[in-house]
Amino acid sequence: MLQAMETKRTVKSVAQKIADFSRRHHRMPTFEEMLALLEVRSKSVVNFWVNKLLEEGILDKDKKGHLTFVKPLIGVPLAGDVSAGFPSPAEEELRDVISFDEYLINNQSKSFLLKVDGDSMTGAGIMPGDLVLIERGREPKSGDIVIAEVDGSWTMKYFLKRGKEIYLEAANPKYPRIKPQSELRLGGVVTAVVRKYHT
Repeated sequence: MLQAMETKRTVKSVAQKIADFSRRHHRMPTFEEMLALLEVRSKSVVNFWVNKLLEEGILDKDKKGHLTFVKPLIGVPLAGDVSAGFPSPAEEELRDVISFDEYLINNQSKSFLLKVDGDSMTGAGIMPGDLVLIERGREPKSGDIVIAEVDGSWTMKYFLKRGKEIYLEAANPKYPRIKPQSELRLGGVVTAVVRKYHT
């Protein structure tokens, strides 16, 4: 069981190295390049790992036999936990590799990103310049944050339902509650917020 878990972890780390190369060079590495990339001397070892990635469904071959990723694999190491209250040492052991696509997106075909403009949702921790991930076609529950077209104007607000009445409310007290007068069209539900602190 432990050996299987270690093999799985190694498969992910090998996949990550190939994905990093692919992202930098906008192409898959050759078998020759994989020797240096995986720090091995034999092409048979490279072939072993390629076959493992094919078995795991991480890689596939196109009609010409070229290797491709089944889905984008852009991940970063998950090194452990850290306390947000009091300092505690982060674990040095690599636990896993996380793809943000897999972590954040439940339904890729119905998801899209929008860049936030304005301060109406700062009370919900959504700041100007943040990216919000939206899922189309998801039925909103009262209290969800939604993207909606209200009487001809698009906005991002809390979705509130009181009986048959629907309201949109900001997370900033300087903005009034909105009650649609003629039209309310939902564009999707906000499922995640992404903020970049340094460029």
